[in-house]
Amino acid sequence: MLGKKNLFVPKKPFWWVGVLLSAGVGLLFYLATSRSIEADSNQRFKHLAHTAQHSIGARIKSYADLLRGTASLFQVSESITRAQFRHYVAGLSLAEHFPAIETVNFARFITDEARAAFELKVRGEESAGDGYPPFALTPPGRRASYSVLTYMEPIANAPDKFGVDIAAEPFRNKVLDDSRDKGTVTNSGQTIQMPSKPGMTALAMRLPIYRAGMSVSNVAERRAAYIGSIGVGFNLQSLVRGVLDEMPARNVRVELYDGGTISQPRRSGDGALVFDSQAAPWHETAAHQVFSTIVPINYNGRLWQARFSVSKAELYTGFDVYFPWLAMLAGFVGTMLIYALFHTLTTSRMRAIQMAKAMTQELRDSQAKLQVSHQKLRRLAAHADHIKEEERKRIAREIHDDLGQNLLVLRIDADMLASRTERRHPRLHARARSTLGQIDATIKSVRHIINDLRPTVLDLGLNAAVEWQIAEFRRRTGIYCELSENQTDICLSDHCATAFFRILQESLSNISQHAKASLVQVELKKEGDILSMTVKDNGVGVLNEGRNKAGSFGLVGIEERIKILGGKFSIKSGQGAGMTVLVSVPIKDDPVYPYLHEQSELDSHSA
Repeated sequence: MLGKKNLFVPKKPFWWVGVLLSAGVGLLFYLATSRSIEADSNQRFKHLAHTAQHSIGARIKSYADLLRGTASLFQVSESITRAQFRHYVAGLSLAEHFPAIETVNFARFITDEARAAFELKVRGEESAGDGYPPFALTPPGRRASYSVLTYMEPIANAPDKFGVDIAAEPFRNKVLDDSRDKGTVTNSGQTIQMPSKPGMTALAMRLPIYRAGMSVSNVAERRAAYIGSIGVGFNLQSLVRGVLDEMPARNVRVELYDGGTISQPRRSGDGALVFDSQAAPWHETAAHQVFSTIVPINYNGRLWQARFSVSKAELYTGFDVYFPWLAMLAGFVGTMLIYALFHTLTTSRMRAIQMAKAMTQELRDSQAKLQVSHQKLRRLAAHADHIKEEERKRIAREIHDDLGQNLLVLRIDADMLASRTERRHPRLHARARSTLGQIDATIKSVRHIINDLRPTVLDLGLNAAVEWQIAEFRRRTGIYCELSENQTDICLSDHCATAFFRILQESLSNISQHAKASLVQVELKKEGDILSMTVKDNGVGVLNEGRNKAGSFGLVGIEERIKILGGKFSIKSGQGAGMTVLVSVPIKDDPVYPYLHEQSELDSHSA
């Protein structure tokens, strides 16, 4: 009996219970951390896959744009010679700008009645040294019509395709007919065999070309005006490898499956394999060690299913490998400490008091550190806000200097073209005038983007920027807005002026979205070293609990900007009584000086 009673004496803890409990907690920490790291890595991999998806789509779109640009060459003159086509393609610098493209080619559409004259004309263009082999229309045989590859540059990449009738195969002929009737970029979705490069997976895209000056508003007119098609053949390995090289993860595997057309897609898993960046099926033998995701890619009317796979080890860092074990150790040690603390608290009141004092001191230290951390976060926010505004200024300046100048030069050229063709080429003149209008609209859009990034009126001072913003607010919303200021020119730093402008911008945005006001009054005044701004409206107002609504950061952003500047911020509002926002800031050489001074004092106090 005495032995059994001693088991329940508080001074004798059951250490085996503590060990089992700590081991269980440590195991839970290990599993939770491992799953968290795996989920985070999987999410990062999906983001990488989506980025690669957009990159592949963008490159395919650039090839389609190249087709449209090349097609415009035949709109200028239908009788383009082989030498002219070679010079045009050479000017595109395919190796530099489109490294995956193997050839740019033109397929002439002819009927069987015009075949003899066509062959005679092509053979008449043959010249030594241009790289083209002797012309022979293949495959042999007579057909009602042909689509013959007549021009192909660089010819050295596919000399065996010169003279091939790409419409000889019924399926490709149907695709070409659909493209001719619809007037859109199309493709067969089938790979192209390249005898000179047996290991290459090649695909093609084609765009129909119609005779210049003929109407193509319906299918019958398009068929009558059809003269052939422009195509590009590209190396799918080079395209995908260029995208994979840009990904931070190594050894990513990409499998492309043809999912049919967008209008009639196949079920997932039923598509034919078009491309595989690796040959070893490691994802089948070790599926639990692999991250995998499937994303769709629009290949000019056909739907690709792109499967991205990578070994989990490729995304794990050394820290990710050892962190679960550290978490397990921390859980085990932490639980053992809590268990020991619990036993200690149950055995001695004095020890509990001493521990409470120690915890109180630790809490105070934590509060001081938390305060220091809070101040550092605000300094970081101030720095981030400054960097963001500088980046906006830089981007706006670059858009203005580079894109603006290029658009201006383009407008001058278009205007000259319109002037010179007004009498002699009315249709070209109309087209030039239309292009001129599009350029003007683009210039206007560029100016709007620059003003959204950082209005240039800020360079004229805060007063001018405030007047401009209020004028924009009146024009955009139709709400009457009054401005009252006691000085016509307030001199302050660019950082402070930008902050006041953003505060006014956010306040007016809140009024236009939520206040339902008909009158807004803005007052900007400087009294001594204090600059203040008041924004008042006669709208519906807001209650105190509405200011802290989830997802609402407008007033929070204003308050943080003012605290960074070392100023004061207040709101007066009531249900149906409108709202008044008042901000005031001491004007100094360095607007973040109060914040840095406060931080230095706090560091000295902590030390």
